Amino acid sequence: MGSCVYELSYWNDTIAAGVYKGDIIILNAITGSKTAILSGHAGPVKSVTYSPDGISLVSGSKDNTVKLWDVQTGGVVKTFYGHTGYVLSVSVSADCTKIASGSEDHTIRLWDIQTGECHCIINQEDKVKHVSFFPTDPQHLLSICEDKVRQWDIDGHQIGHAYDGSHVAFSSDGTQSVSYYRGAVKVQNPSSEVIVTEFQIDDDFSHRCCFSPDSRHIAVACDNTAYVWDITSSTPKLIETFVGHTQDITSLVFSSPSSLISTSYDRLIKFWEIGFSSKDPLGAPKSTSLTSAEIRSITLQAKDGIIITSDSDGLVRTWDIFTGLCKASFQTPAKGFDRRDAQLINGKLIFCWCGDEKINIWDAEKGELLLTIDEPDGFYDLNMSGDGSRVFCLASGVIHAWSIQTGERVGMVETKYNECGSLDVDSSRVWAGAYADSYGKGWDFGTPGSSPVQLPNTPPYRLHPNGVMLWEIYLLRIKDTRTGKVVFQLPKRYGKPCDVGWNDQYLVACFSPTDVLIIDFGHILK
Repeated sequence: MGSCVYELSYWNDTIAAGVYKGDIIILNAITGSKTAILSGHAGPVKSVTYSPDGISLVSGSKDNTVKLWDVQTGGVVKTFYGHTGYVLSVSVSADCTKIASGSEDHTIRLWDIQTGECHCIINQEDKVKHVSFFPTDPQHLLSICEDKVRQWDIDGHQIGHAYDGSHVAFSSDGTQSVSYYRGAVKVQNPSSEVIVTEFQIDDDFSHRCCFSPDSRHIAVACDNTAYVWDITSSTPKLIETFVGHTQDITSLVFSSPSSLISTSYDRLIKFWEIGFSSKDPLGAPKSTSLTSAEIRSITLQAKDGIIITSDSDGLVRTWDIFTGLCKASFQTPAKGFDRRDAQLINGKLIFCWCGDEKINIWDAEKGELLLTIDEPDGFYDLNMSGDGSRVFCLASGVIHAWSIQTGERVGMVETKYNECGSLDVDSSRVWAGAYADSYGKGWDFGTPGSSPVQLPNTPPYRLHPNGVMLWEIYLLRIKDTRTGKVVFQLPKRYGKPCDVGWNDQYLVACFSPTDVLIIDFGHILK
């Protein structure tokens, strides 16, 4: 399934997309570019929604949990446990004090955001496909179960009678709702259930329906096509038919009165403009692919309790080494470039990459370019020193060192690795090795400006600090150098790591395309 998208939520030119791999991808609704990835669920994210104030994001997953996220930091604020089946739908009350969640376990649960406690369970006869608080009334919500729409108060009492509906959505002011059932689209007052207008479409199966922000239009998704109806007159009129997805549409949302966003099992998010024909090349929709970007580098900073990764889309993320949860993410301009490194230096997240014939030093948190250095010919690899003073580059068999503060060259040394070389940096010590070589060469560059001193022949990836453990990266194993005994072997299915890091307790490695391993070796490396 890759990164198929289940649901979209929109707030203030930002889109949240829940995807199959368990992430929530945040995009700019104007440009379509990814700005963050929130990781924490252990299963596909089936539902996402922004809180009405835009401060929080709520998600429901196939890991049976509901999570509350801080939009500003991208961190998990709370995880709500209790469902025994997949969570299919989530909603936040108008006063931002409660969460409603619907599940395959045949229940609706109402949660207190402040305490994290479930204060009401509403039992159903089948799985709950959808739950939604009234947009202006935090005391009432509706649900869909067995293609029946029902209304409830927050104490679990049903209000009124059930009516047919496989999908339902509210207008932004809460005065109208639209429901779909077997080709019939019905707009009504959700409180009185008085029908405002209704019309029929030639399709027995719909995935989604929604109102435009000004309540003048309704969009309905049927299979891989989106239809837009004008409902301002007594007779609703079909004004747009958007064709472009190759598989069923899974979610629809208006970002403005004239802009519609859709996503599909084809892993694309498409941006449509009402008034432009989708068959006209000039009016063709923008689209964003949500295929997962490959992780290209990983840094272990155990003293800060984090690891740092960067991917081919230029997204830099920090992860909690103990929980494996993503703590924060930052977009950089390094899309598509292979060689990069990221480190937390003096409290700042610094990122460097090579592109456009420059080595670029970037403040990831502020989104500012700090320094550029002319890229040497034959560039192959680069790394920053852990103290943040220098950036090292391997090019045409030469290791170059520059000051991160000034951009001045502060050292260089020749190696035999003219092609396919790689660098490993530990403070001032730098090793260069090649894929086909069992051993490499190392140098201590000492203080900036001092002449490098060659180290004894060592593996291209450094010895453990205890001096007796060797991480043989291309063989995916750790060996005791005194006895020659292999003390740990990774399964061959992982293939060659893209990058690794380790200290006196942890080893971290990233594998193409998106796998990250965190291994605690404290019990064998003493």
